[in-house]
Amino acid sequence: MLAKRIIPCLDVKDGTTVKGVNFVNLKFAGDPVELGKRYSDEGADELVFLDITASFEGRKTFVDMVRRVAENVSIPFTVGGGIGSIEDVEKLLEAGADKVSVNSSAINNPQLIDDIARHFGNQVCVAAIDARNVDGDWLCYEKGGRVPTSRHLFEWAHEAQERGAGEVLFTSMDHDGVKHGFACEAIAQLHDLLDIPVIASGGCGAKEHFLDVFKSGQADAALAASVFHFGEIAIPDLKEYLADNGVTVRKIKVQ
Repeated sequence: MLAKRIIPCLDVKDGTTVKGVNFVNLKFAGDPVELGKRYSDEGADELVFLDITASFEGRKTFVDMVRRVAENVSIPFTVGGGIGSIEDVEKLLEAGADKVSVNSSAINNPQLIDDIARHFGNQVCVAAIDARNVDGDWLCYEKGGRVPTSRHLFEWAHEAQERGAGEVLFTSMDHDGVKHGFACEAIAQLHDLLDIPVIASGGCGAKEHFLDVFKSGQADAALAASVFHFGEIAIPDLKEYLADNGVTVRKIKVQ
């Protein structure tokens, strides 16, 4: 069985790490490069850096930050936010990123996924999907969760896979920052629908939530932010807990 991945997520705004609830009420959480290095040293499997206002404000992800991250971490990392062209991807990969995450730009131009996969390989393209449950139907949002779209979670995730995305990163906007657990039912549906890995995001508040999303949600990886940023869960402790409860994880680093 493939090991389940633990992925700290760093939402970056104006060069600092922030965290909010349901995509609003952001508060400072630390320097993204310093946090990334700490998580790398503690045994995280991967990192995700998302410039959460890049799409909304029309800015590009800061390549300089990506370079500094690459110089300080020893694990793969994904960068997202404001990526709209092959040239954007090329700059980020040259700066040291291993993968790129596309969200709003891909919804508005699905061909972008095809282009990234063709130029750089499927493993480089992560299709990030922000969705909210509206009367029992999961609707996708763009522009950092600000703007609803006509796309539906499951059909869009399947199309992204068919176009060449190597992974789907699904964030439940309803669960984001609330710490009551992941949207395991929807994540399990994605697992059954897709042939590519599903990364679960949104709602983690305890070690038990990771266990739940790996077992009942069947997620391939779980992404979290505030529980790591504010010291509520230590990655070595989390991995030990998961291993003790029958989840295959990568090597646990001794603190």
